Amino acid sequence: MSSKAWGGRFEAQPEDWVDDFNASIEFDKNLINQDIQGSIAHATMLANQHIITQDEAQSIIQGLKNIQKDFNEGNIEFKASLEDIHLNIEHELIQRIGETGGKLHTGRSRNDQVATDMHLYTKEEVQNIIELIKSFQHEIIKLAEEHVDTIMPGYTHLQRAQPISFAHHVMTYFWMLERDKGRFNDSLKRIDISPLGAAALSGTTHPIDRHETQALLDFANIYENSLDAVSDRDYIIETLHNISLTMVHLSRFAEEIIFWSTDEAKFITLSDAFSTGSSIMPQKKNPDMAELIRGKVGRTTGHLMSMLVTLKGLPLAYNKDLQEDKEGLFDAIHTVKGSLRIFEGMIASMTVNTDRLSETVKKDFSNATELADYLVSKGVPFRTAHEIVGKIVLNCIHKGIYLLDVPLSEYQAQHSSINEDIYDYLNPENCLKRRKSYGSTGQDSVKHQLNVAKSLLA
Repeated sequence: MSSKAWGGRFEAQPEDWVDDFNASIEFDKNLINQDIQGSIAHATMLANQHIITQDEAQSIIQGLKNIQKDFNEGNIEFKASLEDIHLNIEHELIQRIGETGGKLHTGRSRNDQVATDMHLYTKEEVQNIIELIKSFQHEIIKLAEEHVDTIMPGYTHLQRAQPISFAHHVMTYFWMLERDKGRFNDSLKRIDISPLGAAALSGTTHPIDRHETQALLDFANIYENSLDAVSDRDYIIETLHNISLTMVHLSRFAEEIIFWSTDEAKFITLSDAFSTGSSIMPQKKNPDMAELIRGKVGRTTGHLMSMLVTLKGLPLAYNKDLQEDKEGLFDAIHTVKGSLRIFEGMIASMTVNTDRLSETVKKDFSNATELADYLVSKGVPFRTAHEIVGKIVLNCIHKGIYLLDVPLSEYQAQHSSINEDIYDYLNPENCLKRRKSYGSTGQDSVKHQLNVAKSLLA
């Protein structure tokens, strides 16, 4: 005879290695707090519906709390032979309070139980991620406010393009994170739903009150369809997608940090606390934290793809395949939370090399568009101006000089409307000041952008 909770119709038990393959306890023990929270709500409801007595409910609830306390203190060791967190807790409860513990499972199944746990867990962790994003956004604003007037080369195709405010550049990541935060907030509408009481797939004959457990667990909504309640993993895919996209944004920022910290750029200096050295090259200071964040996008994206493929051909209702929804989600949440914390610390402690940035924009052709705009302001068609400036730049390249080094006589040889004021016009600081269009890199626009950002966080 089998000793399993489901073993009544089985004549033999699986071997240990089969138990190990089947078990999920090594990772779903992360759900112990949610599992006990859901069980306490369920027991409370059972008593209020007179399905069990109030004394039985109190015995169950106290037993559950004691199990939680002992687990958190390291005094309980769960067993793979009991498969998962649900059966391990139930077994431990019955051992402690006797047959009354077996009444806890009345009117529910592991199918709606695990779904409830995962909804509670995902809701809590998504809220934690949102708070970490907010904290990181505050740090980005702080960095930006210090560098509104710091000028750096803006790039397209990794080629110098136009001078921009350092603040404007880093605030780009604030807005990426703002969209990420919006997606996470929106996803809570589809996470904050109670499946408890759906039982295995068709509901239960016991007179349970699903709305009571919904309220006890502080769920905003309740599944209208019991099949959907135990089968739905859309919210996990959505969370994995939102995590993956957030990690992509962090990876893009990490790539910039990595480039900015090179000897070739020297735009920033990372704190030693967020760098490592080489075991063979003593001079090295590597941006390993940024590189790790860039690399971890692969694993979070992999978890998303894995879950999509798992659900692709899955029939209703519950199938054991759905056990695969946990490890990837747990790891992705751990990864994005760690990455957000690391990145916040990394930018809070880095030094922006303002002198180097200022020097850089004076030794390139990123002000070439300004020269074309200057000619346009004199009535020259833009396409004509573009061609004139292209020839001037080519001539500078041959001579090894930049636009601010070109004598006025040579400018006027290209076009008679160019006057002495061209040198002020091409000054990088003035290039920024003239950018007044909404959302642009000009100081006034950037200050307005910062005010909008701060109001969003407030």
